[in-house]
Amino acid sequence: MFISNAYAQSPLDGLGLSSNLTSFLPIILMFVVLYFLMIRPQMKRQKEQKAMMDALAKGDEVVTSGGVLGRVTKVTDGYITIDIATGTEVLVQKAAVTTLLPKGTIKSL
Repeated sequence: MFISNAYAQSPLDGLGLSSNLTSFLPIILMFVVLYFLMIRPQMKRQKEQKAMMDALAKGDEVVTSGGVLGRVTKVTDGYITIDIATGTEVLVQKAAVTTLLPKGTIKSL
């Protein structure tokens, strides 16, 4: 009399798969957005950086990660020699090169 009957809710389908899918949909959507906003552009930058390091040649003007400007005088597998002043050469890793400058940039400075 004072207590009403409680009935179970009927599932949308026999196994309840649609409710499970809708609960995971926001998580899946977050991973898709994360891929397109963070992972894909980072992979593109890495590919461009590797192509730039492979294309380094004698006479190129570069900037290292430490901010050193110089002209490439020698290129080996993992290292390059940079002429930073007349008679002053520095040996750095190829990975330390961040920017490839247009020819004649050092003279204009």
